[in-house]
Amino acid sequence: MDHTIALIQKSHEGDEEAKAQLVEENVGLVWCIVKRFYNRGAEAEDLFQIGSIGLLKAIDKFDVSYDVKFSTYAVPMISGEIKRFLRDDGLIKVSRSLKEIAYKAYLVQEELRKKWGREPTLQELADYMGVEKEELVMAMEANAEVESLHKTIYQKDGHEIQLMDKLKEQEVREDKVLDRMLLKELLDQLGKDERQLIFLRYFANKTQTEVGEIMGISQVQVSRTEKKILKKLREQI
Repeated sequence: MDHTIALIQKSHEGDEEAKAQLVEENVGLVWCIVKRFYNRGAEAEDLFQIGSIGLLKAIDKFDVSYDVKFSTYAVPMISGEIKRFLRDDGLIKVSRSLKEIAYKAYLVQEELRKKWGREPTLQELADYMGVEKEELVMAMEANAEVESLHKTIYQKDGHEIQLMDKLKEQEVREDKVLDRMLLKELLDQLGKDERQLIFLRYFANKTQTEVGEIMGISQVQVSRTEKKILKKLREQI
């Protein structure tokens, strides 16, 4: 079994040491993504902390049954978390100390949720972290969404464009990136002839007869092979 997958499975079973090791082993990945967002008005350390939250979310949500590299799945999660932070941070400036409290609160909340089997109360969270409840509430609220998703940000062709519309567009773009990365992972596992057949059928829009002529096989062989490849891909997805 792959080393990373084994650690993720242990993490999903509540092994905090396995999760900590995964974070440690992927520190370089987080920093690599953070570098893309330099000179955006935020400190590198802040971006790293936010990116680490994306990494933790990727660890918790990754499905080990998918035949996809963890890094392929984690990259858009980390990047998306940083983008949301930069978007929100542009609306209201939050002190570094409050950001650190909010970041720590996220980690502790995850830890207590697994340890106790329920969501910790705000008071329990504050006591565990050694901070005042009011300070914790302030930190969490400061990092929450501070603008209505329905606020009009500009008008185009007589129609109002809301913040929610722009966020949906961003999510769709990020989903498309993830889909392309997943597709590449799947196609890389096919043989040379299998990749050629899929390319001709679904990217070059060739008929099965045309594919057969190009590859030197019959239309029936193309049909059988195509069904076999699609079945294999569906099982991996």
